[in-house]
Amino acid sequence: MSQDECIFCKMVADSIPTAKVYEDDVVLAFLDIGPLSDGHTLLIPKQHYTRIGDCPEDVLAAFCARLGKVARAVVAAVGAEGYNILGNNGRSAGQLVEHVHFHIIPRRTGDGIFTNWPAYRYPQGRIEALAAKIRENL
Repeated sequence: MSQDECIFCKMVADSIPTAKVYEDDVVLAFLDIGPLSDGHTLLIPKQHYTRIGDCPEDVLAAFCARLGKVARAVVAAVGAEGYNILGNNGRSAGQLVEHVHFHIIPRRTGDGIFTNWPAYRYPQGRIEALAAKIRENL
């Protein structure tokens, strides 16, 4: 997807209406138009990157600092008990817009969001081998 076609890039350029909650030189935060809960907010880097691994480290550092700031404001505004930070990278992970973004999803006890997270058990010896393989790729 090109930047010209990216809906988030259009939001950054003020080409389409957006319920902005925060903006600076690095990020834009806005309310999700299909929220899972009241206050569900998206945070995006203003520069177009498709996946989190494509972002330079300085952009990621600034992005994460703003993520905490915006999350605290969202939680305070809606009186949430907690929140999830969710980032999908790639179609198989549920990424629908090919522009890095994180969801800040305010939560309350019993809200029914993400109620089942199926656990996976590693076969004998797999966890150590996988950890070693990941370290090799760093």
